[in-house]
Amino acid sequence: MKLTKDKTILIVGLGLLGGSYARALTRRGYRVTAITRSQSSIDYALKEGIIAAGSASPDEALIREADLAVFALYPHVFLEWIERFGAFFRPGTILTDVTGVKGAVIEKVREMLPEGVEFIAAHPMAGREVCGVENSTDAIFRGANYIVVPTEKNTPGAVELCRDLGKTLGFERVSELTPEKHDEMIAFLSQLTHCIAVSLMCANDDPDLADYTGDSFRDLTRIARINEEMWSELFLLNRPALLREMDAFRDRFEELYHAIESGDTARMKDMMKESTRRRALFDKR
Repeated sequence: MKLTKDKTILIVGLGLLGGSYARALTRRGYRVTAITRSQSSIDYALKEGIIAAGSASPDEALIREADLAVFALYPHVFLEWIERFGAFFRPGTILTDVTGVKGAVIEKVREMLPEGVEFIAAHPMAGREVCGVENSTDAIFRGANYIVVPTEKNTPGAVELCRDLGKTLGFERVSELTPEKHDEMIAFLSQLTHCIAVSLMCANDDPDLADYTGDSFRDLTRIARINEEMWSELFLLNRPALLREMDAFRDRFEELYHAIESGDTARMKDMMKESTRRRALFDKR
């Protein structure tokens, strides 16, 4: 099933990611509508031509006309929205999302949907350290990864449509993971890195650090400018996997600590060589 231009795409949650989806899809000739709780966001998106129609409340007509709906909401808000308004979707509609955890979401959403409405999870690995539709841009998708997260309950057509959505948005790589593997990978690649950045920024309160820092510190702590509401929820929803990765990181950090403490130059160099080798794999991609 391809993402054809006769389909109406509804964005629920017109923030940074939802707005970036809307910009990309509208620019490529799709009819995009939106529902979000901020009227000013709807007004801005209409004025800028990002969407064709929108509402600051769950408008039944907009929901019923959607062929594809993309949910760009916090996980708990996503679940609450589906529970209250999911029955408005007509049979044949495909739903997808941008949620950063899957195991705590997928089955709960499916259980609440009416017969004939299918949910296929996805995760765009893209973002910025700002929020709101005013800061949205489809440039964040260029060179980025898009993960489709199917289960055995998904139809081949829905999986194909979701993959096609990622390609249409402009992502460089589209891949598939099971919900379990997704949450395991995200715990390491995304959540752990945010934990490290937050911890590093909280480790020294010298008010003059910004006057002395170089690019390495700025690069390492870029993601420390964090949305505490969203990320605390994501951390807790994926707590077992994240804690395992934090334990593994702590073990390796302590290994480096003890190598420095004891003057074990050989061990330090071995770890640095291994780090360099593994990082090179990312450069090749």
